[in-house]
Amino acid sequence: MSQPTRDLAPASSARDLYGVELRRQRQLAGLSLDRLSDIVNYSKTHLHGVESGERLPLPPISEKLDVAFGTGELFQGLWGAVKREHTPRRFDHCLELEARAVRIQEFGASLIPGLLQTEAYMRALFTAGEPGLSPREIDGLVADRLGRQEILRRDCTPDFWWILGEATLRQVVGSPAVMRAQLAALLPLVNTRHSTIQVCPFAAEAGALMNGTLILLTLPDNSTTMYQEGGGDYGEIVDDRETVTRYVREYDLKKACALSPRESAAVIETMLERSEPCESPGT
Repeated sequence: MSQPTRDLAPASSARDLYGVELRRQRQLAGLSLDRLSDIVNYSKTHLHGVESGERLPLPPISEKLDVAFGTGELFQGLWGAVKREHTPRRFDHCLELEARAVRIQEFGASLIPGLLQTEAYMRALFTAGEPGLSPREIDGLVADRLGRQEILRRDCTPDFWWILGEATLRQVVGSPAVMRAQLAALLPLVNTRHSTIQVCPFAAEAGALMNGTLILLTLPDNSTTMYQEGGGDYGEIVDDRETVTRYVREYDLKKACALSPRESAAVIETMLERSEPCESPGT
């Protein structure tokens, strides 16, 4: 049974205006959501969410809609209005999907992924990365990230697969003590019924994912959406099927180049042993 949609207010919301115009153009063209999904390579779920004002029409969907409907730059212009009206935190939509995902796959090139971070590690990251924030603001960010980790303890936990670039294990965040605790926290999740961690060593061949973060979120309807973040401040949600398929393949290639879970655990254990502080003379 379909869920009732909220009432749209196109006169006061650019986001709602976009949804209303999308539905209008689709109906004028005599297209079902299924047919439009095939044309623009976006899922029916995503298109319905945009029409109902529940999802943001993130690029490149506007360009594809203008081509599909022959509307010039109508939807591209509406997207500009949506951006000016509502600038979401880049990760918000990813978090919405993460909470519903049945499978979560992630590659981190240089930092431990958020779902695997200890409280001390994430606090050190926020303190170094946002020096203007007050302790209270950092407490809020830490609480939010710790809240995300409840997904690891759900009764129906998703299937998790993380690939960590070797740099994530070697880059000291906070202090050596913080990193020792972080490395130790990874070990119980390396190879379980619902989680796998692989280390991709420096010796592995360079690939398309080496300079950032990639998250692949598979939903109950078996659709996959990806979130990609490079070296800058820009993160992007994509559910264009052709693009997602290409990055799923890149992720699978990364798995093939990474160490096995057993070898990965051995690497983490070795680094943990090497990071142990030396005893002071006379102790």
